[in-house]
Amino acid sequence: MLNQLQAMRVFLKVAENNSFSRAAASLDLSNAAVTRYVALLEAHLNTRLINRTTRSLSLTEDGRAYVQGCRQMLELMDSIESSVGGGSGEPSGTLKLVASAAFSLVGLPPLVMDYCQRYPKVKLDLTLLHRNVDLVEDGFDIGILTSRQASSGSLVRRPLASLRPVVVASPAYLETYGVPAAPADLALCGFLAPSREIHGREWCFVNAQGEEESISVEPRCTVNDMIMLRQLALVHMGLAILPEAYVKDDLENRLLSLVLRDYEIREGDKELALVYPGRRHVSAKVRTFVDLAVEHFQTAFGSARNT
Repeated sequence: MLNQLQAMRVFLKVAENNSFSRAAASLDLSNAAVTRYVALLEAHLNTRLINRTTRSLSLTEDGRAYVQGCRQMLELMDSIESSVGGGSGEPSGTLKLVASAAFSLVGLPPLVMDYCQRYPKVKLDLTLLHRNVDLVEDGFDIGILTSRQASSGSLVRRPLASLRPVVVASPAYLETYGVPAAPADLALCGFLAPSREIHGREWCFVNAQGEEESISVEPRCTVNDMIMLRQLALVHMGLAILPEAYVKDDLENRLLSLVLRDYEIREGDKELALVYPGRRHVSAKVRTFVDLAVEHFQTAFGSARNT
């Protein structure tokens, strides 16, 4: 017997992911189960919804129309279920979260711990990535990403924090090799750089008078993770450009020192934002994570704001 609502959910997930296998992974079903749901739905409707080959799939004209109907129907059902009992149902299921690997430790561990403690029925599936992410195609519910990482058709974006870059080095390193007085002096130092996927080789500095100075520095070492860059700076390996939030405690404890204090780095700020597919009704697990993340980052950085 066909469970039509479940079949509609499966079909919609296949259409959104453009893949049977990705839909199966997202729904925690086998590929065979997903295929069977779609076949039963097509038999029930007596029409083909998906054209599929060994390499690709595409929606038929009927399939495209049915996607819209499924989405509206399921959103209505979710809204009705949420309203019954005053929406007091406890969030449950698996929340697939993707976060920027380069900036993953900026406030993320305490947020994850807090969320899991508050909502024990939710299983958190966390993925850290350096590459760009298509939330819908990759099957994620929500992301904490930099502005250039997130891509998809329609996403809600909630800014969380602006990460201002600063130049730092250990006092021991500066005592041994001297303190740079201008950006050009970085070329004479051991420069620790983020990999090109995070930032290019050119940096633009602006002084208090608004004068710009662009430099291209050959790094002594490149790393694709900001936390490792911080560790290398702490063991006196060289100068590094790091988000100020990463090194706040190190500066206060004098483990690291600010360099080039009279300069700002142009276009170096990294904006972290919550992104999730823009639907009229979001699930309880996504809604509660969004609310907690905004609150958490606002407390930690004072920069969360609604859009």
